Amino acid sequence: MEKLSDISLVTKVVMLHDRKSFDLLVRKYQSPIRGFFLRQTLGDAQLSDDLAQDTFVKAYTHLSGFRGTASFSTWLYRIAYNVWYDYTRSHKETQDIDTPAVSSKNAQGAHTGLKMDLLKALQILNENERTCITLQLMDGLSIDKIAEVTGLAQGTIKSHLSRGKQKLASYLKQNGYDR
Repeated sequence: MEKLSDISLVTKVVMLHDRKSFDLLVRKYQSPIRGFFLRQTLGDAQLSDDLAQDTFVKAYTHLSGFRGTASFSTWLYRIAYNVWYDYTRSHKETQDIDTPAVSSKNAQGAHTGLKMDLLKALQILNENERTCITLQLMDGLSIDKIAEVTGLAQGTIKSHLSRGKQKLASYLKQNGYDR
């Protein structure tokens, strides 16, 4: 069976109310979107799943608003970014920055330590730095795409990336990770 493009799947969902086509989009993008949230929440899998689900619900309900001026993935990341932004804004008062939600429920042995160290390293970044770093280094988005997703100016993104990378390099070096 020929793999359908995102645009043709979106068209089928909007025009024909084809839920199976939306299911294909969800299957294609659920891992990247969940990964974005896992990094933003510093490893809180349950919260990441909830935020990812909210993202796909919003995408489904607003799919007719997709204009195709950006790729579907960029449009979806923009929704995910907005879901994250809304979540952090609504939980600002109760959020305890000294106690991150890092889950140690991982049975991968030696990789657990490295994963935990990376999550701890991401804690030292402010929200904008963490968002820009994860979108570029972990999700593979270009600066242009990050600008579309976040609404930040490219120069601002470059500054967040530079400061974030410096902070990460310093933290990892202090904790025994050398090049």
